Amino acid sequence: MALRNIIEEGDPILRKKCREVGEVTERIQVILDDMVETMRQAQGVGLAAPQVGIMRRMFVAEPAPEEVYCFVDPEIVSMEGEQEGEEGCLSVPGMAGTVVRPEKITIRGKDRYGKQKEYTFEGFHAVVMCHEFDHLEGILYTDKATDVHRILEEANQ
Repeated sequence: MALRNIIEEGDPILRKKCREVGEVTERIQVILDDMVETMRQAQGVGLAAPQVGIMRRMFVAEPAPEEVYCFVDPEIVSMEGEQEGEEGCLSVPGMAGTVVRPEKITIRGKDRYGKQKEYTFEGFHAVVMCHEFDHLEGILYTDKATDVHRILEEANQ
Protein backbone atom coordinates (compact mmCIF):
# COMPACT_ATOMS: atom_id res chain seq x y z
CA MET A 1 0.00 0.00 0.00
CA ALA A 2 1.04 3.58 -0.56
CA LEU A 3 0.07 7.00 0.66
CA ARG A 4 -1.40 9.26 -1.99
CA ASN A 5 -1.35 13.04 -2.19
CA ILE A 6 -4.62 14.70 -1.21
CA ILE A 7 -5.72 17.37 -3.66
CA GLU A 8 -6.88 20.62 -2.08
CA GLU A 9 -9.60 23.12 -2.90
CA GLY A 10 -8.70 25.27 -5.88
CA ASP A 11 -7.66 22.31 -8.03
CA PRO A 12 -10.24 21.99 -10.86
CA ILE A 13 -10.28 18.18 -10.54
CA LEU A 14 -12.41 18.53 -7.38
CA ARG A 15 -15.14 20.24 -9.43
CA LYS A 16 -15.53 17.55 -12.08
CA LYS A 17 -18.08 14.74 -12.13
CA CYS A 18 -16.44 11.32 -11.94
CA ARG A 19 -16.84 8.49 -14.46
CA GLU A 20 -18.09 5.04 -13.52
CA VAL A 21 -15.54 2.38 -12.59
CA GLY A 22 -17.34 -0.65 -14.00
CA GLU A 23 -15.41 -3.80 -13.16
CA VAL A 24 -13.55 -3.96 -9.85
CA THR A 25 -10.07 -5.10 -10.85
CA GLU A 26 -6.94 -5.76 -8.81
CA ARG A 27 -5.78 -2.25 -9.70
CA ILE A 28 -9.01 -0.76 -8.29
CA GLN A 29 -8.52 -2.79 -5.10
CA VAL A 30 -4.99 -1.42 -4.72
CA ILE A 31 -6.30 2.13 -5.17
CA LEU A 32 -9.02 1.54 -2.54
CA ASP A 33 -6.45 0.14 -0.10
CA ASP A 34 -4.17 3.14 -0.73
CA MET A 35 -7.13 5.45 -0.13
CA VAL A 36 -7.91 3.81 3.23
CA GLU A 37 -4.26 4.17 4.27
CA THR A 38 -4.17 7.80 3.10
CA MET A 39 -7.46 8.62 4.88
CA ARG A 40 -6.18 7.14 8.15
CA GLN A 41 -2.81 8.88 7.88
CA ALA A 42 -4.62 12.21 7.39
CA GLN A 43 -6.95 11.41 10.33
CA GLY A 44 -10.04 11.62 8.14
CA VAL A 45 -13.24 9.56 8.18
CA GLY A 46 -13.70 9.42 4.42
CA LEU A 47 -11.84 9.91 1.16
CA ALA A 48 -13.16 10.00 -2.39
CA ALA A 49 -11.15 9.08 -5.49
CA PRO A 50 -11.08 12.63 -6.95
CA GLN A 51 -9.39 13.79 -3.74
CA VAL A 52 -6.39 11.70 -4.78
CA GLY A 53 -6.60 12.68 -8.45
CA ILE A 54 -8.60 9.71 -9.75
CA MET A 55 -11.74 10.67 -11.65
CA ARG A 56 -13.67 7.50 -10.92
CA ARG A 57 -16.85 6.94 -8.89
CA MET A 58 -15.47 5.38 -5.72
CA PHE A 59 -14.84 6.33 -2.12
CA VAL A 60 -13.78 4.86 1.20
CA ALA A 61 -15.17 5.71 4.62
CA GLU A 62 -14.45 4.81 8.23
CA PRO A 63 -17.20 6.56 10.22
CA ALA A 64 -16.27 4.55 13.34
CA PRO A 65 -12.96 2.90 14.25
CA GLU A 66 -12.31 -0.29 12.26
CA GLU A 67 -15.65 0.10 10.41
CA VAL A 68 -14.37 0.56 6.85
CA TYR A 69 -16.62 0.80 3.81
CA CYS A 70 -15.48 0.83 0.18
CA PHE A 71 -18.01 1.97 -2.41
CA VAL A 72 -17.50 1.59 -6.15
CA ASP A 73 -20.08 3.15 -8.48
CA PRO A 74 -22.36 4.07 -5.54
CA GLU A 75 -25.86 5.47 -5.80
CA ILE A 76 -28.01 6.91 -3.06
CA VAL A 77 -31.36 5.16 -3.40
CA SER A 78 -33.27 6.92 -0.61
CA MET A 79 -32.96 9.79 1.86
CA GLU A 80 -35.07 10.65 4.89
CA GLY A 81 -35.20 13.42 7.44
CA GLU A 82 -32.74 16.19 8.07
CA GLN A 83 -29.84 16.88 10.40
CA GLU A 84 -27.46 19.79 10.74
CA GLY A 85 -23.86 19.52 11.85
CA GLU A 86 -20.34 20.79 11.45
CA GLU A 87 -18.22 19.26 8.69
CA GLY A 88 -14.65 19.54 7.55
CA CYS A 89 -12.80 18.02 4.61
CA LEU A 90 -9.28 16.76 3.94
CA SER A 91 -9.35 18.79 0.70
CA VAL A 92 -10.28 21.99 2.59
CA PRO A 93 -7.77 21.84 5.46
CA GLY A 94 -8.20 24.00 8.52
CA MET A 95 -11.81 24.92 7.74
CA ALA A 96 -15.25 23.79 8.92
CA GLY A 97 -18.85 24.75 8.27
CA THR A 98 -22.41 23.86 9.15
CA VAL A 99 -24.15 21.59 6.62
CA VAL A 100 -27.69 20.20 6.42
CA ARG A 101 -27.72 16.53 5.41
CA PRO A 102 -30.31 13.72 5.43
CA GLU A 103 -30.76 11.95 8.79
CA LYS A 104 -30.98 8.57 7.08
CA ILE A 105 -29.85 7.28 3.68
CA THR A 106 -29.75 4.02 1.80
CA ILE A 107 -26.77 3.65 -0.52
CA ARG A 108 -26.00 0.89 -2.99
CA GLY A 109 -22.75 0.10 -4.75
CA LYS A 110 -20.03 -2.47 -5.25
CA ASP A 111 -17.61 -3.32 -2.46
CA ARG A 112 -13.84 -3.83 -2.92
CA TYR A 113 -14.53 -7.33 -4.25
CA GLY A 114 -17.05 -6.16 -6.87
CA LYS A 115 -20.06 -7.53 -4.98
CA GLN A 116 -23.22 -5.40 -5.00
CA LYS A 117 -24.04 -4.17 -1.46
CA GLU A 118 -26.75 -1.99 0.01
CA TYR A 119 -26.56 -0.26 3.38
CA THR A 120 -28.79 2.06 5.37
CA PHE A 121 -26.95 4.66 7.45
CA GLU A 122 -28.22 7.13 10.04
CA GLY A 123 -26.73 10.08 11.89
CA PHE A 124 -23.01 10.68 11.51
CA HIS A 125 -22.58 7.64 9.24
CA ALA A 126 -25.14 9.13 6.81
CA VAL A 127 -23.30 12.47 6.87
CA VAL A 128 -19.99 10.82 5.98
CA MET A 129 -21.49 8.86 3.08
CA CYS A 130 -23.29 11.91 1.66
CA HIS A 131 -20.15 14.05 1.98
CA GLU A 132 -18.04 11.50 0.08
CA PHE A 133 -20.76 10.90 -2.51
CA ASP A 134 -20.85 14.66 -3.20
CA HIS A 135 -17.15 14.54 -4.14
CA LEU A 136 -18.04 12.16 -6.99
CA GLU A 137 -20.40 14.84 -8.32
CA GLY A 138 -17.80 17.63 -8.07
CA ILE A 139 -19.44 19.13 -4.98
CA LEU A 140 -17.54 20.28 -1.89
CA TYR A 141 -19.20 20.65 1.50
CA THR A 142 -18.41 24.38 1.35
CA ASP A 143 -20.95 24.64 -1.51
CA LYS A 144 -23.70 23.65 0.95
CA ALA A 145 -22.29 25.03 4.19
CA THR A 146 -23.13 28.09 6.20
CA ASP A 147 -20.76 29.67 8.70
CA VAL A 148 -17.57 28.36 7.04
CA HIS A 149 -14.77 29.25 9.41
CA ARG A 150 -11.15 28.51 10.22
CA ILE A 151 -10.66 25.79 12.83
CA LEU A 152 -8.54 26.90 15.73
CA GLU A 153 -5.84 24.45 16.77
CA GLU A 154 -6.60 22.70 20.07
CA ALA A 155 -3.38 24.01 21.61
CA ASN A 156 -4.36 27.62 20.87
CA GLN A 157 -7.76 27.48 22.52
